[in-house]
Amino acid sequence: MTKLRITQIISKNGETKRQIANLRTLGIRRMHQTVEVEKNPVTMGQVAKIAHLVKVEEIED
Repeated sequence: MTKLRITQIISKNGETKRQIANLRTLGIRRMHQTVEVEKNPVTMGQVAKIAHLVKVEEIED
């Protein structure tokens, strides 16, 4: 199963409510926090909306 390691690198200040909601849905609450989530179409869509705020790495399990 492929997973994504997502780290917030830029502040959410000034972003839209929808982008902030995507961060919270992924489990990211603060700067430099890292979460691991499964790679699926839903997750990829969320990451695409906040790609300018996060760093994404693909990891193999």
